[in-house]
Amino acid sequence: MQVDIAIVGAGAGGLAAAASLLKQNPKLSISVFDPADEHYYQPGWTLVGSGIMPQEKTVRSMDSVIPKKVSWVQEAVTEFHPDSDFITLANGDDVTYKVLIVAPGLKVDYDAVPGLQDTLGQNGVSCNYRYDLAPYSWECIKNLKSGKAIFTQPPMPIKCAGAPQKALYLAADYWREQGCLNAIDIQFRNAGAVLFGVADFVPVLNSYVEKYGAKLEFNSNLIHVDGPNKIATFKVTDSEGNVTEVEETFDYLHAVPPQTSPDFIKNSPLSNEAGWLDVNQDTLQHTKYPNIFGLGDVISAPNAKTAAAVRKQAPVVARNIKQFMDHDTPDHQYDGYGSCPLTVERGKVVMAEFGYGGKLLPTIKGLDPTVPRSMWWAVKAKYLIPMYFDLMLKGRELLAKPERAKTTNT
Repeated sequence: MQVDIAIVGAGAGGLAAAASLLKQNPKLSISVFDPADEHYYQPGWTLVGSGIMPQEKTVRSMDSVIPKKVSWVQEAVTEFHPDSDFITLANGDDVTYKVLIVAPGLKVDYDAVPGLQDTLGQNGVSCNYRYDLAPYSWECIKNLKSGKAIFTQPPMPIKCAGAPQKALYLAADYWREQGCLNAIDIQFRNAGAVLFGVADFVPVLNSYVEKYGAKLEFNSNLIHVDGPNKIATFKVTDSEGNVTEVEETFDYLHAVPPQTSPDFIKNSPLSNEAGWLDVNQDTLQHTKYPNIFGLGDVISAPNAKTAAAVRKQAPVVARNIKQFMDHDTPDHQYDGYGSCPLTVERGKVVMAEFGYGGKLLPTIKGLDPTVPRSMWWAVKAKYLIPMYFDLMLKGRELLAKPERAKTTNT
C-alpha cells in the first residue's frame, strides 16, 4: 500500500490534520491508521464525572468522524521504518508514504500504580480520564455525605493538567450546594510542587481551594491503592528531600495515574530520550526526519497537552506539509498555545489560555483571564463540543490561522 500521507492515530490531532490538509489539496491520498471503533471528546469527561453532561454526548462512531476523502485502516501501527519511508501494521502489512503524521496520543498508565486497575469503578475509586469511569465518579460524589475525599495528580506531563483539580472543584461545589461540604475532608495530593503551571492563575485557584476547605499536599505521589480496605499510599518528599510513605484512608478517591508516551513510540527511532515524539516545537517537524510531522499529546514540545493545543497545531502541520511537498522550507509556527477551562464552580470558568513559557494568550484581548466568568462556562458546557466535531475535525480553522516565521532583512 502506498499513500501520499499516512496518519498514525484517528484522535483529535490525526483527524484535524487530515481535514486541514484536504482543505488545501483535495487530491491528496490520505490514510489514517487506528484500531478504535469509537472517537471520544475527552474534555467533556470532567463534566460527565460531575453530573453535568450526559456520557453519550462525548462519543461518536469512528466512521462518522473520519473525513470522507480519507481512507480509514482499522489497524494499529507497530513499527516505524523512517529511513525507508514505511510503517508496519499489526496485521503485518507495510505502508509506504511520502509524508508521515504521528498523532497517537499518550498512554494513561493505570498499571503504574499497583492496585489501582483492580479497584477502578468500585470501592469509591474512579478516574475521569476514562469514558466508562466518569459516570461512576458522579455516583460517588452524589452518594458521599461525609468522610474523606482524595483527589490526586501525578507527575507531569499529563493531558489537561487542570483536570485533576477540576474534578475537585466541581465535586466540592456540589457538596456545598447539598450542605454537606463541612462534613467532608477534602485533600488534593499533587506529585508536583505547584497548584498550576502558569503562575498568573494560581491566586484565583488558591482562593477556591480555601473556599472549599480543601487541604493541599504537594510532592505527594500516589504509589498504591488498596481498594477493598480503602487505603491510598503516597510517596511524600519534604523540603529537604526526605522521602516517606504515607497511608491515607478514603471514602472517595479520584485517582489520576502517570501518563507516558505509547510503547510503540518510546521504542521507535522517532522518540527522544524521554520517549516522546521528537519534533521541533515551532514547526512540529521531526528533528531528524523532515518528512515526518507530529501533533497532539505524543509530541516532545513543552506545551500543555490539550484539545485546544491540537486546534492550533493542526493548521501548522498541514501548511508545513504543503510547503515540504512543494519543496519549500516549512516556516509556519506553533506558539505553544493551550487552553484549560478551569471549572472552579458550577456556572463559572477561569479560561486559562497560554503559550510557551506561560505567556498569556487570551482569545479576547483586554478581558482579565484570571477572573471566573459565566460566559466561559457556557463555552465549556455548550459550545466546545460542536466546535470540536463540526469545525475542528472538519478543517474549519476558526481563530486558528497560524503565523509564519518572521524574517529579518539584512
